[in-house]
Amino acid sequence: MAKDRNTSPTAPVIVLGLGRFGTAVARSLVQLGHDVLAVDERADIVQKYASDFTHVVAADTTDTEALRQIGAEQFQVAVVGIGTDIEASVLTVLGLLDLGVKEVWAKAISGKHAAILERVGATHVIRPESQMGKRVAHMVTGTMTDFIEFDEGFAIARTRSPSRACGKTLQEAKLRADYGVTIVAIKSRGSDFTYAQATTQVFDGDELIVSGPTTKVEAFCALS
Repeated sequence: MAKDRNTSPTAPVIVLGLGRFGTAVARSLVQLGHDVLAVDERADIVQKYASDFTHVVAADTTDTEALRQIGAEQFQVAVVGIGTDIEASVLTVLGLLDLGVKEVWAKAISGKHAAILERVGATHVIRPESQMGKRVAHMVTGTMTDFIEFDEGFAIARTRSPSRACGKTLQEAKLRADYGVTIVAIKSRGSDFTYAQATTQVFDGDELIVSGPTTKVEAFCALS
């Protein structure tokens, strides 16, 4: 479930749960210029990451009053990285929502866990292992070099140009009409990706960024 975003692209973020997922998210946010309040219930974990993030505190994230004491209600965006303890994950999400946090991202470790998080009101639910598994599976087939699927059955993939399009412009190849996909960008050998236009010429060995319904993207990439 997703809602419209009205937050600043560099808004401060609170990250709760400093396992591998939470730590990776927090580090990436810092690299992107965000102030991060990192929270974990274990004092040894807090000590370990004391110099890595803007602020690191120990707190029981399942306790709404504890969340209030660390100022969680001041954040518009929160990431709940707690996975293995489903009860703690759900209670943390509920506490953040009760405090008025507008955008709560939460990690789920199973379909049932994801369904519960969505039911209690998490703005975004992420299943990193499942999503990465799908991504790698598509890449292993050899028809794609990258693949990202979105919640609504929409995907973007990086693939090689199919032989039927080589030597033609995108308009002449009629890929959208025939396959229901859009070529977003194209990269020839020795050059960078450029935005695709109707007059863009396709050559053998070109790399394409393709978008569209997941099944149509998969079918198109199978041609390469």
